[in-house]
Amino acid sequence: MKKIYCNIKKCLGCGSCEIACAVEHSKSKELNNTISESPLPIKRRRAEFVEENVAISTGCQHCDNAACVTACMSGAMYKEAKTGLTQHDRDKCVGCWMCIMSCPFGAIAREKQEKQVVKCDLCPDRDKPACVEACPTRALSLGTFKEFKKLCNM
Repeated sequence: MKKIYCNIKKCLGCGSCEIACAVEHSKSKELNNTISESPLPIKRRRAEFVEENVAISTGCQHCDNAACVTACMSGAMYKEAKTGLTQHDRDKCVGCWMCIMSCPFGAIAREKQEKQVVKCDLCPDRDKPACVEACPTRALSLGTFKEFKKLCNM
């Protein structure tokens, strides 16, 4: 299964991935208009420094045994059988936040106005996720772990 991987040797923690994600999930899909939307769109990635001079961009890991899916009492969080991706069904979500509390990566965010959650969906309407495309150092890549290891010469 393809996931987004981050090469920490290249990540600057610049936040370009966060901005691209928020814009992609906005109503207008244009930065100039996005910043005046209400409510503001919510990013699904987080770029942060984990040590001095070591940054990483993280988002939903689409875990095989996803804790968020197990914790979800309404069935809103589920594993898509065809792709193996962890998905969220807004119509089933009751806003209990159990998925947020159970995610070991902190990759699920609250949408307070509608009592919903948001998480990385790998930008299904795009060939390449917005965060991967926006990364100025190409620290982010979409692929399998085997492809990522090869890309990083691991």
